[in-house]
This record gives sequence, structure tokens and C-alpha cells, in this order.
Amino acid sequence: MSAEATNPANPGPVAPAPSAVPTAARRKSRPRIDLRRLGRAALLGPTARTRLPDAISHVVEAHRAHHSDADLEPLRRAYVLAESSHRGQMRKSGEPYITHPLAVTLILAELGAETTTLTASLLHDTVEDTDVTLDQVREQFGEEVRYLVDGVTKLEKVDYGAAAEPETFRKMLVATGNDVRVMSIKLADRLHNMRTLGVMRPEKQARIAKVTRDVLIPLAERLGVQALKTELEDLVFAILHPEEYAHTRELIAENTARTDDPLAEIADDVRGVLRDAGIQAEVLIRPRHFVSVHRVARKRGQLRGADLGRLLVLVNEDADCYGVLGELHTCMTPVVSEFKDFIAVPKFNLYQSLHTAVARADGQVAEVLIRTHQMHKVAEAGVVALGNPYAPGADDPADGERADPTRPGWLSRLLDWQEAAPDPDTFWSTLREDLAQDREITVFRPDGGTLGLPEGATCVDAAYAQYGEDAHACVGAGVNGRLATLSTVLRDGDTVQLIMGQDPASEPSREWLEHAHTPAARIAIQRWLAAHPAGAEEPETRTDTDTGTRRAGAHTGAHGGAGAPAVRPSTSVPAGRPRGADVLVDPPGAVVRLAGCCTPVPPDEITGFAVRGGVVTVHRVQCAAVAHMTSRGRAQVGVRWGETTACRVTLVAESFGRPHLLADLTEAMALEGAEIVSATVEPPTEQRVRHTYTLQLPDAAHLPALMRAMRDVPGVYDVSRAQHQAPAS
Repeated sequence: MSAEATNPANPGPVAPAPSAVPTAARRKSRPRIDLRRLGRAALLGPTARTRLPDAISHVVEAHRAHHSDADLEPLRRAYVLAESSHRGQMRKSGEPYITHPLAVTLILAELGAETTTLTASLLHDTVEDTDVTLDQVREQFGEEVRYLVDGVTKLEKVDYGAAAEPETFRKMLVATGNDVRVMSIKLADRLHNMRTLGVMRPEKQARIAKVTRDVLIPLAERLGVQALKTELEDLVFAILHPEEYAHTRELIAENTARTDDPLAEIADDVRGVLRDAGIQAEVLIRPRHFVSVHRVARKRGQLRGADLGRLLVLVNEDADCYGVLGELHTCMTPVVSEFKDFIAVPKFNLYQSLHTAVARADGQVAEVLIRTHQMHKVAEAGVVALGNPYAPGADDPADGERADPTRPGWLSRLLDWQEAAPDPDTFWSTLREDLAQDREITVFRPDGGTLGLPEGATCVDAAYAQYGEDAHACVGAGVNGRLATLSTVLRDGDTVQLIMGQDPASEPSREWLEHAHTPAARIAIQRWLAAHPAGAEEPETRTDTDTGTRRAGAHTGAHGGAGAPAVRPSTSVPAGRPRGADVLVDPPGAVVRLAGCCTPVPPDEITGFAVRGGVVTVHRVQCAAVAHMTSRGRAQVGVRWGETTACRVTLVAESFGRPHLLADLTEAMALEGAEIVSATVEPPTEQRVRHTYTLQLPDAAHLPALMRAMRDVPGVYDVSRAQHQAPAS
């Protein structure tokens, strides 16, 4: 921390020009802060108990802008303690060390942090770098400030690199998860150190930049602190990719020098449209930061004027957001493919906004962000805008306890992952994989709920996101109304229906790990496999003490994987051929045979064809064989049902593999009075199993009830009458 200082004579390549990179958190009316002047004020300014030191005047100004009635006395006392404790300590640039906690506190104040966070920010280095103790902090500022200072101090001792000690990192990050303000201070601390990193050796700059890129920037993204994330990205970009950074800077400079500004012209058009519609809105031009410009350049090639920024429309109410959207899409040319609604479906990091784009006649396309002022505050500051997570709200108990003080959801889930992880290494490796995911998709549940998943997530991930460890019993899924395997990769906007088995012996497959991308899924599966090493064996190596039919069910797709043995046939034809339904034929006396390809039963509409030996085969009218024989000129024979209602029918059941499925199916058929004549169970393919049963029914009227009973068996997703394909002509 103290080593990461600046040398004005050698600023390094890390600080973009103020005119080129707008900092969203910095207010336009407030000039850039001179940290050297603040340092001198820290040493020479008044310290009377009744006055605020001049050195924190900028912090107070920023804090008052967000919290007009804040009590400033804790800030005054925290500054006095920090200044006296750090007195005599200098940064490598020669500035008084107190300039660092002042700068960190100013960053947080501009983001809207509440007084307790700012107090802890001023003191965040005192316990680590001075003689001040945590007990002293508690005595003067209370337990809450002590907890925050202790959390930041612990985070400073963590090695975030590849050689990080997983258990240490896990403990530190979990401590952070219990109060998001700890990480807020840490991120602001890293931002100031990155701003002033030029004095370091190039290799140390690169090492710190890589840690920032791999761990802290993804954390800032997940906590929704976009103002910090974007500036950190630019500073890292300048260190790790100096040539590309310089080229991007030239592109921005060239655009700034242009006499015409298409984005400004489109902004004027948008203002006119909204003014005519009577919608009160503020339309701002929001220049892209360096990394965003670089990404757009790589995606689109030659940049045009409107590509270097976006329009931001701020309104007062949620409904006004959709009013603005309607007017823009009505009066201008929308690019429909660019529309996204993050208001109805907020991102996992609290972000809410409508995204769209409008095009001019000359081909210039401007991206437009539409949000309320409150949404904008949260979009920029994320968890910092939440304030004190323990302060009682309108619906919270008076004692200050809150059901979930770790918002947003990602940080809440972090605590669940670490509790479920079988060991620290699993938690650490899984967390790093999750941090590497920089895009999220939203999928919908049939009940209208949503699930936020990383890009590339599968149905396995959706199952564990929705059901937790109960997802071990998941036997299949439907995506957008169609059956899908659990390995199916989901896309943004998909609707996912998860099919859950009811067998308590259901278990996950080791193969699921290949398709799991979220920490929740991977940790739950790994935890189960670690606790049930025998359950990880392949189906062929297992033993089963059940009867032959039940054993076949257990083997058939127990995990839904390939390699399970086929079951052909599992039951034999009983002695004595059962009698089928009567069929009357014209002319009378001909031998009648029900076709095996469609197994017609009353009251199916039927037709017949004469075959060799004077036999008449009877088919359902919809059977593919009827169209085939008719096309070849075969004459149809008139047939009709007689009075006997007993029948034989062939049914095809499609299911997801699970233990004991075959036994449950045969039991369901027996309860409906069906007698199995023959059965064939094909080898499972991609977790799906196809069963074919020829059944004898005492009454054809029972067929619909039989098919419903078979469909109700857990794991069975379809039952249909057999329908063979017609032979090729």
C-alpha cells in the first residue's frame, strides 16, 4: 500500500488524460483534487475540536452531496487519529502518507458511501501501519468501524496470485462477504494505488495489474461498482497493453478533434422527440472508457463517430423508462437486435437499465441507455449505494438485523459456496473460474421466475441454481418447450423447465461435472461424489439385489450415460395367445390380422388391405403404411369393429434414465389391468431411454387411462401409440 506511490517526475503510463477518459464517479462541477496540497493541509491545517480540518473539506463536500444531514463528527475524529498516527510516514513520491487514506475516502464519498464506511476508510491503514490497535478503534468509533477496519486489514495480507493460500483467501473473502463495505474500501484503495503506480518498477506494475485484472476487477463487476471497475480496467489496460492503449488513445483524440459530432446530433434529435412527447428527461452523452473503445474497435473494425460514446437518458420514474423507449422506437429507426430489458430482469449485480439503439439515415448507430436517476446511482456505485446493510429499513426489525445483509445475490451465494465446498482448494479453484466469467445470461422458469447464469451455462447449472442440492434428483429438462439433455447450453432468454425425479436414491453423475459451469453446481456435485465414492462407479460394476425387472431398470440409464446394457426383452409372452378385438370385414369369412406397425384398437378409424393367402391386414387410417400402399395402387378393403372390446396395442414410452424406472413402469401398467405381451428397452442415448411395450387390454376404453398412468411415472416424458415409418418406395 504505502509502496504503491507516485513519483511526479515519472508518472508512468497508467493515468489516462483527464480530458480523454471521463470518470463517472467524478462530478463535473468539482475540480480534480490536488493530493499534494491535501497532504500539506493535513500537516498544517487546523485541528481544533470544534472545526473540520481543511484537508477533508473535499470529502465533506462530496459526502454532503449524497447525505445532506450526515453527522460529520466521526469523520473529524477519524481524520485526527489517522493524521496523528501516520505523521512522519511518507509515500515513495515524497507526499505525506495521509494523502492515501484521504484519496480513498474521497473516492468512496463521491460514490455515495455512508459515514461509517468513510470513517473506516480514513482509518483503514492505521492498524496495519501504525501503533493504533483494534481495541482503540472500537473504543473511539464503535464495533462496526472496528469490524470494517479489521476486514480491510486482513484483506491486505492476502496473496491474490496463483500461489495464493486457498484457506487464507477463503477466510478473508468470507469475512468480506459478511459486510460488503469491506470490499468497497478495498476496491477504492486499489484504485488509488493503481492511479499512483508509476513509481514502481515495470515488473511490479505488471504483477499488481494482473492481480487487479484477474481478481479485483471481476469482484467490482459482481458488486456492481461500475465507476471503479471501468477506471481500473483502463489503468490495467495501460500497463499490460501499452501499444494498444496508445492506439486507442489516438482514436479518442482524433474523435475529440472532429468538427462534427454525430452523437451530439443524435442526442439533440432524442431531446426533441422526448420534448414533443412531454416526457421530462435528461439526455447526456456518455463517452466510452478506453477498454470499451478498444472492444468496439475489435468488434466493428473501422470506428465511426457515434461508436465512441453512448447516450444516457435519465428519467424520474420506472414507467417513464418505457415511455422513452416507446417514443424512440416510434419516431426514430430502432435497431431491434440491440434491445435488452434489465429493468424487468435486473442483472445479478443490481444493474437496471433499458438498452436500445437508434440509427440515422447515414448509417450512424447510437446506443441508448434509459434508466431512472436512482438506477443510475446504483449502476455506478453498486453495493456502495446500498449504504449500511445493517441499518433498519422500513420493513426491517428495529434491532437492525436484516435477513440478507450481503446483497447483491452473487456475494450471498459466495457464502453458500464456501460452506458447501468439500475443501479450500475446490472453493478457490471454483471461485477463480467464476470470476473468469465476464458475461451473464438470464433464463426463465415456467412460473415466470428468472435465473441468472454465466454465459455457457447448461441445464445442469440451471438445476442447481434453482433447487440447490435437491437437483441431484433432476432427470431431464425442457428448453423453450422442447425436450433437451442436461448438457444443453442455454442462451439468454431461454425458458427452462426442469424435470425432477421422486426417487430418494437419485444421484448425480460424475459426467455432470463436464457440463457444470457454476460454482453452485460444481461444488454440490463434487461434495456428493466425495461423500459417496461408491456411487461414482460405473453402472456395469454395481450389484443389485432386486428382481430381474427392477435390476434392469436400475441399469438402464441409471446416470443417463452411455454404456448401460440394453434390456431385450425383459418379459416373455404368456402362454396362450390372448384374444384381440373383433374386426368385421367385407366380404365376410376372410382371415383378419391387426397390423403390428400401428396396432389399431377401438374406436380407431381403420382400413384394410388384402395380402397373400387371403389375409386382410387392418391398419389405422393415419398409419404411414396406408399412404404407402395406396400410392402403389393397392386396393383397400372395407373393415369395421365388432362388439368385442378386448384389444392388443403397442405403446412407445420415452423417458430419462433413472434407477428402478422399468419396475415403476411395469407396476403402473399392471395397476391399469394391462398384460405385457412383449417389451423392448433400447440402450440409453444422451440420458434418454426408449421403451416399446405390446400390451393386452381387457377393454380398449382403458387405453387413455393407461397412457396417462404411464406418463405420470417420474422420468417418463412421453407415451404414444407405435407408428412405424413406411418403407422407402
